[in-house]
Amino acid sequence: MSPSPNNTVFYLKRILGLLLLLTLATTFFYSAYSKMFTGFHWDKPFFSAKDNFFVDAFTLDTDAFDSFRWNFLDMGINSITLAGAVARMMIGFEFMIGLFLLCHIFLKKLTYPIVISVLSVFIVYLVYTLFRHGNTGNCGCFGNKIEMTPVQAILKNLVMIIATLLLYMYYPVKPYKGQEWLSIFIGMAALVTPFIINPINEDIIQPTVVNETVNLDPLYQSSPIPGVELRKGKHIVAFMSLTCRHCQKAAYLLQMIHHQNPNISIFLVLAGHPDQQKDFFKETHAEAVPHMLYTNSPEFVKFTTYPHKGEGGHGVPAIYWINNSTIEYKSTYYQLDPTEMKEWIKK
Repeated sequence: MSPSPNNTVFYLKRILGLLLLLTLATTFFYSAYSKMFTGFHWDKPFFSAKDNFFVDAFTLDTDAFDSFRWNFLDMGINSITLAGAVARMMIGFEFMIGLFLLCHIFLKKLTYPIVISVLSVFIVYLVYTLFRHGNTGNCGCFGNKIEMTPVQAILKNLVMIIATLLLYMYYPVKPYKGQEWLSIFIGMAALVTPFIINPINEDIIQPTVVNETVNLDPLYQSSPIPGVELRKGKHIVAFMSLTCRHCQKAAYLLQMIHHQNPNISIFLVLAGHPDQQKDFFKETHAEAVPHMLYTNSPEFVKFTTYPHKGEGGHGVPAIYWINNSTIEYKSTYYQLDPTEMKEWIKK
């Protein structure tokens, strides 16, 4: 007996719907995974005497989680710890959505509406990013593993919303018992997992105490000179190479902090070829942060060697918390917490 037309349509919808649902779930899984894990390692930059500026050993993929949690600083959260907690929760939420889709947890009543709501919120943020920075840089939807511009990410999210609506209308869903308990277990496990894999205490790292005098006069003997008097008052001064991937990440974070906290004096001292500035600012959006291109390479190297005693590590980015020509602290970009920076400025 040949199958009836109704049965054929039913099974066709079920097969195509299942494939679409699996694709949607996989997208959420990969989105969460790509924001959580690092792809490649990076070695310290070295100074090239031939090219007369710093170059990188490796600049492939770094910790994608940094860029994702910094987005929440850009939205107004002034604590790196709180931003990290929210980022972990969002990653866990993406894992949860993927699992809910895979396990057919209350698809029409709960999961599909959540998917559409979350994707809509992402689109609103991407539109905000588009108007603020233009259609440049990586939106971070898939970490550093698949780079997408804001417009590409908006189109991707719109396609996912359409796929969800098609599933809602045409994918047959058969309820089953125990979904309530399964949803609770899946939800708790998914939300907790990012905090276990990447503990939040890793965000709480204090800058290195230096307390050494620094002579900033060489910066004012170059042309052009800094537009800020860095020898007096409190300033966050970052020495960076235009080709250093970690410097780019630090500059990206500093421009967010500068945008949200204009009262914190931040200044970038950049080393490299003038032609490299365009790509640097395209990646970091840090044009609005006060900066200078410093061409005195030997002096630049000296500036990156604080502290002179003890273990602190040399190289770029060298980020100093300077108070009246005294470096009180040296930090990595992991240690740049806007709340702590504002407290330091007030002291």
